[in-house]
Amino acid sequence: MSASPLKPTPILLLLLLLTFSLVVPPALSVAPEECTEESGDCVNKAKALPLKIIAIFSILITSVIGVCSPLLTRSIPALHPDRDLFSIVKCFAAGIILATGFMHVLPDSFDMLSSQCLEENPWHKFPFTGFVAMLSALVTLMVDSMSTSVYSQRNNVGAIPDSESGKGRDGDREMVTVTAAHSQSHGHHHGEAASSQLVRYRVVAMVLELGIVVHSVVIGLGMGASSNVCTIRGLVAALCFHQMFEGMGLGGCILQAEYKWPKKLVLAFFFAVTTPLGIALGIALSSSYRENSPHALITVGLLNASSAGLLIYMALVDLLAADFMGPKMQRSIKLQVKAYAAVFLGAGGMSLLAKWA
Repeated sequence: MSASPLKPTPILLLLLLLTFSLVVPPALSVAPEECTEESGDCVNKAKALPLKIIAIFSILITSVIGVCSPLLTRSIPALHPDRDLFSIVKCFAAGIILATGFMHVLPDSFDMLSSQCLEENPWHKFPFTGFVAMLSALVTLMVDSMSTSVYSQRNNVGAIPDSESGKGRDGDREMVTVTAAHSQSHGHHHGEAASSQLVRYRVVAMVLELGIVVHSVVIGLGMGASSNVCTIRGLVAALCFHQMFEGMGLGGCILQAEYKWPKKLVLAFFFAVTTPLGIALGIALSSSYRENSPHALITVGLLNASSAGLLIYMALVDLLAADFMGPKMQRSIKLQVKAYAAVFLGAGGMSLLAKWA
């Protein structure tokens, strides 16, 4: 029953493309087969299926390794969140996430929404990719800000306990020395700042998880629906590295959020299974889904644009800017230099992978 509503899709697409080719001048017309079916010597469904199954398991394993490795570093003193090495590794992972947004997701969206398979008006008349990415970044800022406020109020972060605002029953407060009062105030404000920072870490982890999950499903769907053996072979290795490094960035954020183990495992599980799930969904829909069809190009292109805006915002604002402008980095120029080197190394490595994935 689930397949029945998908059967008319190719017919509707062909009718739309036929109408489009009659209305638009010949110079802009596109042959329907170029927009509905893959063609070439590398296209082979029978050979592509085993490669997709291999991709499901290999990407699942590398995703688990990537997202879980930061969660297991508490037993290694050098990789404790308070150490400099952890900050450097986190900056490396932030560079990977930044390059994912700029070098992988955003260009894919530009290519899809400017495809010749789409009508000239409105898709070639307006830069939808940049517009949606901008809106996505602004909406992410709004969600980030409001979630932090709600989370803070729910957990009474910043509230002053009654014991500090009230007076002692027997006038003992008058006997407290100035030094003790200052120490108590300092301790309260330090605890408040730590609670506030923890709230930020938790909001960042949840929003970043959302952006990465959307992106992972999209790339998995595209791979699962493809029958191009040459493309899939290169994608398997590239996506394994991509998911592992991206998982390291997400895992570092989950670690800093200090969730309990059940929630950590749930977040890690959803990250690990989304790309394999997308591949499996693409395989199931491969008979009716065409990645070059107008409907698929518009849907996936808009999703990629929104995911790119979210990832770029999170990498620049919540990860890199928050770390580099924080007190720990500002106290040490040497640490900043090492962290910047890690950012460029992560961004450069992920940019190099854009050649294949």
